[in-house]
Amino acid sequence: MNLDEFVSQTQDRVAAELAERIKDTAAPYPQPEMIFAEMMMNHMADVDIIGEPVLSHFTGKVGNANIRLVGHAISDDLDTIDLIVSLYAGVREVTPIDTTEIRQAGDQCLRFLKTCAEGQLVKRLDPTSDAFEIATLIEGCYDKLDRIRIFVITDCQSKSPSKQFKPQTVRGKTISMEIMDIERLWRHWAAGKPRDELAVNFLELCGDALPCVYVPGEMANYDYALTAIPAEVLYVLYEKFGARLLEANVRSFLSATGKVNRGMRDTLRQSPEDFMAFNNGIVMIADQASIGRAADGSVGLVGLSGMQIVNGGQTTASIYFTRKRNPDTVLNRVRVAAKIIVLQSNEAELEEKMISDISRYANSQNSVKQSDLSANKPFHVQFEKLANSTYCPDGVSQWFYERAAGSYNVKLARDGTTPARLKAIKEAIPTSRKITKTDLAKYLVSWDRRPDLVSWGAQKTFVRFMDDLAEGESGIPETLTSDWYRATIAKAILFKAAHRISRAKHFSQAQANIATYLVAMVADRFGGRFSFERIWSRQGISPQLQAQLEVWALEIERALRAAAGPRMISEYAKRPECWEEVRASTYSDPQQEIPEIAG
Repeated sequence: MNLDEFVSQTQDRVAAELAERIKDTAAPYPQPEMIFAEMMMNHMADVDIIGEPVLSHFTGKVGNANIRLVGHAISDDLDTIDLIVSLYAGVREVTPIDTTEIRQAGDQCLRFLKTCAEGQLVKRLDPTSDAFEIATLIEGCYDKLDRIRIFVITDCQSKSPSKQFKPQTVRGKTISMEIMDIERLWRHWAAGKPRDELAVNFLELCGDALPCVYVPGEMANYDYALTAIPAEVLYVLYEKFGARLLEANVRSFLSATGKVNRGMRDTLRQSPEDFMAFNNGIVMIADQASIGRAADGSVGLVGLSGMQIVNGGQTTASIYFTRKRNPDTVLNRVRVAAKIIVLQSNEAELEEKMISDISRYANSQNSVKQSDLSANKPFHVQFEKLANSTYCPDGVSQWFYERAAGSYNVKLARDGTTPARLKAIKEAIPTSRKITKTDLAKYLVSWDRRPDLVSWGAQKTFVRFMDDLAEGESGIPETLTSDWYRATIAKAILFKAAHRISRAKHFSQAQANIATYLVAMVADRFGGRFSFERIWSRQGISPQLQAQLEVWALEIERALRAAAGPRMISEYAKRPECWEEVRASTYSDPQQEIPEIAG
């Protein structure tokens, strides 16, 4: 699929979602720009460019200056904030957009940040505003932030080849600004691995190629390099790319209070020249390596592209946070041993397996849990097979399980060889029936009555779900059956209905929290009496259950507000005690018989 076709397909997705949401006449009229922004932000979260995204639309003025925001994402420890602003044209063919227009949108978002940091915006906002929570957060914790980024998202094609603007400074903080345009989104899809954007040129960063031992892959499907990377380089790379630099199984940074990371911190601070001797080093994969000569004539590593750290994420993050929190830390005397695997396979599944095996077997200072190497786990393979072999009651349509990122689009491109075939596939398996691995975890954990865990976001929910699965504590059978699959799809349908209701009620804050708490409440109140087969049979919930969910959604929103008090709902909702308080609140009894509930 070329870029032109991708642009058209993206607008088809927006139109399909718009048509779906219009059916809910009780909800505010959906705006295509907001649907596009939501799609784009979810993609950015899926590929770990940003954290869990939240729509927080705001357009206004402070003095004569326009300010804009469409969404945001906050790191778990509240040290990173990403602000998103959109430029949506609704075009169906590749359309260039002037760099000046993108800069203007970025500057309007920058002014939003600035007015929040200066305490000028919150007092002007209605507490029911979508942006009230993020504005309050920025005002309260701005001085503690380590990283702030602004993303301009657009369905047009930026004329800027770098997709980045020069960083700005606001009250002593450096603000980076990036462009996520339709071309960048297409590259992610086309390559199937957005790590393609992760590249380093050692000549630029170090002034010379890195001395290395390089072994071409004559007997394997990879080349091999050994080198020592300056800690300054790892610091710069982590600052630029963040958690995207780390492969999924090593993304979570164990804080510096952990024994291993505390030891690395102390070595960096007290005897940096010993770091390489004491540390096991890192393991990286890359899609390409540039080999040349170092200044002394030896073989040198000039650059890497498509790189990720698959072991040694703790080392990299420790270097970054030690320096960030202790600016006087000297890194120019620190080297980190690095083993680099340059992949040569062109087959996505073989490459994925190779990365998983490297992650599994390579040495690391903190053990990599087998549950983190997820895509090829038997559970996901079984679920994908059931999705591919199970038809909905109409005998035509199906649900699609996206075990590997981008596989839905791959199917469209592979099987939709003619316009008629492509239309038939989209009708049989619309995007509304696509489920990702993180979606599945969210649906199942919500029904398992752990909305506090789901409130932490998709990635943390998924990791915990996989841990429980590996330890036999998930309650999921080892061999998945058709009955279990249909019940799981029913849980997906229920969650989607709950999310639509929370959106339709136009709650200004915590829509995602309300949705998961609502599903957990249904499980808590109805439990074993709930008929998933009825939902599967009609591929939707009954009007009676819909009415009950609408009532409970309002009551849960009030219970969440009462429990959170002056705190942010989205933050307090992450605590187990919040679920206990909300669960203990008083709720309306069903006003009529609900077909999904057995007597």
